[in-house]
Amino acid sequence: MDMKKRIILSIFALAIFLAQGYARTTIHSDKNTLQGGVKTTQKGDSVFKAHITNDEFQVWMDIDFYNNNIIVPRQEIFGKVPGYFGAIRDTRKWIVSDATIKGNKAILTIINDYGSEDLKAELRYNNDGTYTLTRLDGSTMKIVVNNKWVKIPKEIVFKRKP
Repeated sequence: MDMKKRIILSIFALAIFLAQGYARTTIHSDKNTLQGGVKTTQKGDSVFKAHITNDEFQVWMDIDFYNNNIIVPRQEIFGKVPGYFGAIRDTRKWIVSDATIKGNKAILTIINDYGSEDLKAELRYNNDGTYTLTRLDGSTMKIVVNNKWVKIPKEIVFKRKP
């Protein structure tokens, strides 16, 4: 084999070797990113990827703060978002436009589906498996029940639903 072919084959083999090593590192890093330091539930699901509900106000939140890939029903124009707040008795949604996880808490920016009201809130995962949503600043969330506005309290507790 002449020298040119040896060099080309050596470069090709080195490129394949490096590509395989890079792929292994990337896959390993992604696993650590998804699991390392992130609390999980007994089912192994991530804490901030869930469907959570509050029966008293008949409201829920669909969230995935890791992948930010929630599509709000009938509000597809917003694209993929970290989550949303919905109500059984109201078709309007409050959209989580930004979520930053800090331990067992997530700091959220939430807007109404018209974009006319917004707020900062904290969603905390509690030791008993519940979640507490606390409005920190901004507008009060409201839903319509029997043609009347109902204010959501500054602090509301959710339970995880399968």
